[in-house]
Amino acid sequence: MRVLALDVGERRIGLATGDTDFNLALPIDAIDRTQEAADVRAVLDAARDRDVEALVVGMPLSMSGKAGLQAASVQLFIDVLAEATQLAIETVDERLTTVEAERRIRETRPGGRKRAGRAQKGDIDSAAATVILQAWMDARRPR
Repeated sequence: MRVLALDVGERRIGLATGDTDFNLALPIDAIDRTQEAADVRAVLDAARDRDVEALVVGMPLSMSGKAGLQAASVQLFIDVLAEATQLAIETVDERLTTVEAERRIRETRPGGRKRAGRAQKGDIDSAAATVILQAWMDARRPR
């Protein structure tokens, strides 16, 4: 099954795609947020272009596991998205995904762990969506 993952932030929505048959998530891009309707349209266009069957959205919980203001904002976005599509939508706890995404980006740059310059806008967002999707796929794999 082809899946599109979203890391929904205030400024951008990071995107990643993957296929459960291969258990591999790959970053795509990030959408610069403008208006909610345009953001939903851009997400659904990305889903259609990749022929996905489901959406996985990172839910920004606090370190204690409680939903705060950001989680409420993401849930509102999910609600609007759900009204606009028949695709299945699942959420995943996204705690520390940005930290993991930044670490992965640093490690893939020349010089290893040394800071090799700032990541382009959206790189971290799409890398975080990749971490979210890979965690979702790993949790679904039979053991």
